[in-house]
Amino acid sequence: MEPVTKVFLLDNEGERFFGDGPYRLLLAVETEGSLRAAAASMGMAYTKALRLVRHAEEALGFALTQRTTGGRDGGGSRLTPRGKEFLDKYAAYREQCTQACRGIYCQVFGSQR
Repeated sequence: MEPVTKVFLLDNEGERFFGDGPYRLLLAVETEGSLRAAAASMGMAYTKALRLVRHAEEALGFALTQRTTGGRDGGGSRLTPRGKEFLDKYAAYREQCTQACRGIYCQVFGSQR
């Protein structure tokens, strides 16, 4: 038996808008250089990826990505400075939640592995 901690954020209406999926998607945007390529690398439809990013941006009130349209050099996406900062904070928050939950698990259940 092992604890599992899932960390996600809710908007003002109580709807989930950010969690591991959007987090991994945005990390992939940074490495792939485009939302379309990031979505493809995760086996996700581009329209779903775009919807996830837009929903998160709407809930947060700021842009996570900066998109450029195609042309001679092609289009792409990258994280905004504020987007990078948000991802760093989310990762730190998720890690602290996971560690806290592991500590509580060990207090309650002991080492039942």
